[in-house]
Amino acid sequence: MDFIMQPWPWYVGGPLIGIIMILLVLLGKSFGFSSNFRNICSLLGAGKSVSFFDFDWRAQKWNLLFAVGAILGGFVAVQFLSNNQVPAISQNTISDLQALGFASAGQSYEPTEIFDVLTVKNIIILLVGGLLVGFGTRYAGGCTSGHAISGLSNFQLPSLIAVIGFFVGGLVMIHLLFPLIFG
Repeated sequence: MDFIMQPWPWYVGGPLIGIIMILLVLLGKSFGFSSNFRNICSLLGAGKSVSFFDFDWRAQKWNLLFAVGAILGGFVAVQFLSNNQVPAISQNTISDLQALGFASAGQSYEPTEIFDVLTVKNIIILLVGGLLVGFGTRYAGGCTSGHAISGLSNFQLPSLIAVIGFFVGGLVMIHLLFPLIFG
């Protein structure tokens, strides 16, 4: 039981992802978590009024099952396998976050200052952040997992461009915008 309770090293998780990607390529499937939003909208009948959602969502049942499995797996991991573990982050990162007012840095899985205290500022941050993530995912034609794992595995140039954009956007956010919002 100790093995499953500890974080798995890269040389276990990486090959597992690689094996899954090889299987998906051999089966003619492409992986992407955000495509499930389109599948769910189609399943619920949005295709009757919006042509984007008018497609056979049944061809993507496997991806919907993957999403359900990821949600259930996350629940099981948090409730039964985590022992309230907090991801290890560098002391410099903890210091920088604490200087910005995140006292929970290094002690909690998520910043409790945002998720546990619903001030007007926090609600706006969560709403605007969610809208930007949703817009970015749609504009880029997929999410980070779809482009970085599946798209790059298939040597797709648009995925390489999207992944570079994700990294540049992350650097701009954390080094320029994050201090402005929380500083």
